[in-house]
Amino acid sequence: MIGSTTRLHQRLRLAAVALAAVLGAAGVQARPSIESVTAYLQGGTEVLRIELTEPLTEAPAGFATQSPARIALDFPGVGNATGRSLVEVNQGNIRTANIVQTEERARVVLNLRQTATYSTQMQGRTVLVTLDAVAGTSAAASPSAERTVFAEGHNADVLALRDLDFRRSPDGAGRVVVALANNQVGVDLQQQGKGLVVEFLRSSLPEGLRRRLDVSDFGTPVQTISATQQGERVRVLIEPTGEWEHSAYQSDNQFVVEVRPKKIDLNKLSQGPRYTGEKLSLNFQNIDVRSLLQVIADFTNFNIVTSDTVTGALTLRLKDVPWDQALQIIMEAKGLGMRKSGTVLWIAPKDEIDERTKKDYEATQALQRLEPLRTQAFQLNYAKASDIAPRLTATSGGSGGGGGATSAAGTSPTASTPGARFLSPRGSAIDEPRTNQIFVTDTAAKLEEVRLLLQTLDVPVRQVMIEARIVEARDTFGRSLGVRLGGGDLRAQRGGDGGYSIGGGNRLAIGTGYDNATGSTGFQSGAGMNISGVKPGGKEGEGPSTTGTFLNLPAALSGVGGIGSFALSIFSPAANRFLTLELSAMEADGQGKIVSSPRLVTADQVKALIEQGTEYPYVVISDRGANTVWRKAVLKLEVTPQITPEGNIIMDLDISKDARGERTEQGLAIDTKHVITQVLVENGGTVVIGGIFEMEETSQEEKIPLLGDVPVVGNLFKSRTKESTKREMLVFITPKVITDRGSVR
Repeated sequence: MIGSTTRLHQRLRLAAVALAAVLGAAGVQARPSIESVTAYLQGGTEVLRIELTEPLTEAPAGFATQSPARIALDFPGVGNATGRSLVEVNQGNIRTANIVQTEERARVVLNLRQTATYSTQMQGRTVLVTLDAVAGTSAAASPSAERTVFAEGHNADVLALRDLDFRRSPDGAGRVVVALANNQVGVDLQQQGKGLVVEFLRSSLPEGLRRRLDVSDFGTPVQTISATQQGERVRVLIEPTGEWEHSAYQSDNQFVVEVRPKKIDLNKLSQGPRYTGEKLSLNFQNIDVRSLLQVIADFTNFNIVTSDTVTGALTLRLKDVPWDQALQIIMEAKGLGMRKSGTVLWIAPKDEIDERTKKDYEATQALQRLEPLRTQAFQLNYAKASDIAPRLTATSGGSGGGGGATSAAGTSPTASTPGARFLSPRGSAIDEPRTNQIFVTDTAAKLEEVRLLLQTLDVPVRQVMIEARIVEARDTFGRSLGVRLGGGDLRAQRGGDGGYSIGGGNRLAIGTGYDNATGSTGFQSGAGMNISGVKPGGKEGEGPSTTGTFLNLPAALSGVGGIGSFALSIFSPAANRFLTLELSAMEADGQGKIVSSPRLVTADQVKALIEQGTEYPYVVISDRGANTVWRKAVLKLEVTPQITPEGNIIMDLDISKDARGERTEQGLAIDTKHVITQVLVENGGTVVIGGIFEMEETSQEEKIPLLGDVPVVGNLFKSRTKESTKREMLVFITPKVITDRGSVR
């Protein structure tokens, strides 16, 4: 009984396990899976076709890396029904495709020959991945630069980056992490010289992130990281050191650039970055070269055409060497060359290839000389046709004319080397100023080149508003102290009540009045003198006798008319004598400021001038007679701006502030303040480009010799004057770039 019960329990467990396996298999079959991965060309564009068992609800997310060149696509909740993890594609830029499956998702990794951008499209159960080899175009334009464009900017507005950070990975790599505003920000990664340049399109950089980070202490190849704003782009410069390699990827709103030390494998014959083929091992002794090339062709699935002149044998032993490096070694050992056309390689001796290439070029030039000419009109919107047409036909010997009809008919083809002019030797260009058009006559290929050139040149030029502020300040101070002494006789007049209406003895009279004629108190311009408090008797018109001033050292300041004074008069009727003392003092304090602010708007690299002022005539006498010459005394601002790629502004400045000066025998003098300089200013910034400071101090003392040197009493025989004048001029410049919408930023 116990044995039968045990067997029953075992059967139940086996049944449960079998049921679970069936349910699990049903679950696996229930979720969508990848059935096949194929590639084809459509209109010159490489398209990867991924077939699934069921349609997806959303497009797969992915990212791209540069080194190695790969594209990874994630399919959440999708399995792998192809039965293999590696799919050989070998179609154009796509080498292979790896399919990796986990419990949560499946990832398709495309191994590329060169970096490319991509886009995905869903068509029912099919996902189409379209590739565009951006890196190859950039390399053709600039062989020394590697470039990767991760996405195209679809943002309508300029958005600010959220953060810029640096981290060190466990393997010693440096990671530059940038937090984007969203996943639609376009990113352009280029390798320039010894550094990496990352540009974020239509983005702005907050003030807190505009900095230069020194990360050399982290022990990674990255030394410094600099972030700057350049127009509507944010530029991040990464400066590594030593031997390094980099990769970059974007995950949602986070963009990461990873720079790691380059690993050196001593088993490799070359550590050069130009060999990217699959690794192979070759060990042959005295093998025929043609057979060896056939082995490489079978390994790479390339079509190799070998010339009949390729002969000889070769002994070699290569282990884990990229196939393109192995092919290069074989060709160098036998003096062979290679020409590639798509997936076909033609291998022949170098002399034969060079001769074939030369004949091809000569045939192409011969066809160009026989190709019929066409005439096409190009409408210019921003540039002037009279400026562009001479440049199309300009040769190394001249500019090709100054506008109007510019034809190559009068130019000998032997007078200039091929390529010295943009058009062909038979081409010509005529500009039409009324309609601003250019009529170009040349071959069809050259007309297409002209069209692309004009698309680059005929663009609106950015404009700059330059504002100058010329501030002139003046501060003056003066102090003066003076004295006057005078005296005379008093003669009594008879008639009337007779004598003076004063009592006997000496009297002291104090004068407080002010005389406009002399600017003093108690003294008149005439010979007589009025003494306050003394009234002479006699008839009308009679008064004191004539007086004399024997000390005259009054207070005086330049440019000041009014003087304050205090007068004392001492007289004696018995002796008919009087003495007058006048003390004068003056103090002046003045401040003034003149602000001139000329401003103007001009295009990039175009000189502009604005001035305001007066012209004064001068008479110049020569052999032909007297002539009138006019000279300007103006406020002038002359500037030539240049907008740099970083968004800053370089300006050639000529600023002057003239004013009317003193009058001379030859005419009026002109007081000039002038500055000529070149300065680099950030957009919207203000800089002081120059200044003049003048300070003039004078101290003057006038005195009677000997008497003026007597202590205390000598102050009655001297006059002191002190003056101080300060003048200062500063010139401020503020440039601002005007955006396309007409606003200043």
